[in-house]
Amino acid sequence: MKLSDVQFPIYVLHTDEVEKRDGILWCEGAVVDDTNAPGTTMGQRRLSTPHKNLYDLRHMIDGFVALSKHRGKFFVDSTGKFFRYEKSTIAKLHYHKIREVIEKDVATLIRVESIPFPFELKRPPQPTEKYAGVLYIKNKPSYLYELSEVKKKNTWRKV
Repeated sequence: MKLSDVQFPIYVLHTDEVEKRDGILWCEGAVVDDTNAPGTTMGQRRLSTPHKNLYDLRHMIDGFVALSKHRGKFFVDSTGKFFRYEKSTIAKLHYHKIREVIEKDVATLIRVESIPFPFELKRPPQPTEKYAGVLYIKNKPSYLYELSEVKKKNTWRKV
């Protein structure tokens, strides 16, 4: 399974002892997803399944950057597909000065120096956050990794 096939949000499973039997995805003896129940997403099916022993999905990951920061390896996506994610790519992390913050109705756009396109955030940065850490994958600016009050040293991350 390729990462482009994954439907976010995804949820952390704490073991690879996952089994699919008769349309039900089991983990540690509890139901993760029941494809026999009505619904197009795993969440809808979990609400309508007759099974009461549901696996506790404690941690939700809503995007690639959050996935790259997480230490886990076993996940299930919102369609109910189980997958293993191994960090295998080295990405450079460069810090740029925030040039402009544009607040919209449902998101905030951040423009940084030397990158021609804005990055989208769910909420505006703190007034003290003046620098943006940008992940470069294959030498191209790809993801906003973090915001910082000071310009940190350029480094790398395994994603």
